[in-house]
Amino acid sequence: MTGQPLDPAALFKQQAAIQAATLVKDGMAVGLGTGSTATFVVAELGRRIREEGLRICAIPTSDATEAQAREEGIPLTSFGDHPDLDIAIDGADEIEPGTLNLVKGRGGALLREKIVAAAAKQLVIVADASKYVEHLGMLCPVPVEVVPFGWESAATRLARLGAHVAPRKHRDGSFYLTDEKNLIMDCVFGPIEDPDTLSQSIYGIVGVIEHGLFLHMATQTITAGPEGIKILEPARKQATQGAL
Repeated sequence: MTGQPLDPAALFKQQAAIQAATLVKDGMAVGLGTGSTATFVVAELGRRIREEGLRICAIPTSDATEAQAREEGIPLTSFGDHPDLDIAIDGADEIEPGTLNLVKGRGGALLREKIVAAAAKQLVIVADASKYVEHLGMLCPVPVEVVPFGWESAATRLARLGAHVAPRKHRDGSFYLTDEKNLIMDCVFGPIEDPDTLSQSIYGIVGVIEHGLFLHMATQTITAGPEGIKILEPARKQATQGAL
């Protein structure tokens, strides 16, 4: 990516993205995330294809990522040809150290992102170090994707779970629509002590398609900050390795 010099936060994202892209090897089917960090991953994979002859195929998680992947010359595939992916690389809005549970979806692509994440043998999250939180919900809302019909009913039930709920809108006041033409409810829960229970409660609301709690899915996080690159794995995996 070229242009004006990157601000420090963007530079850290780029550093983490370049590190993550080294995990992609010849012959892999790759899930491409969405958002400001994922754009650096796509750009780096495009560079490797052009300069190193890397041979991969990819499934993007949004129309925007698909457009960038095509511009970068990354061959695209489908779940019909690759129902299982070797790796998915994406960003996150919040990361809980230890569990590596995540909040994702501020970019609006949470449904496709979760489909891709669930299909991947590895889910690698790249971010700048500011995304680490003690508990999910401390920095940002949890996005919940709902069908447009009856969205007010779904929003009411989300509020009953303890959230301040706001439908996502554009600056002109029109509703934000996902690539699947659904709405997003941004739900501020505050610090979430029991994300697994909350996840199941949200799924129990009729009209909810998906939510931005990505629990027990990430296999590795790669973050960059003033102190350099930091790589984490879930605590349960670290404990298992330590017992071997």
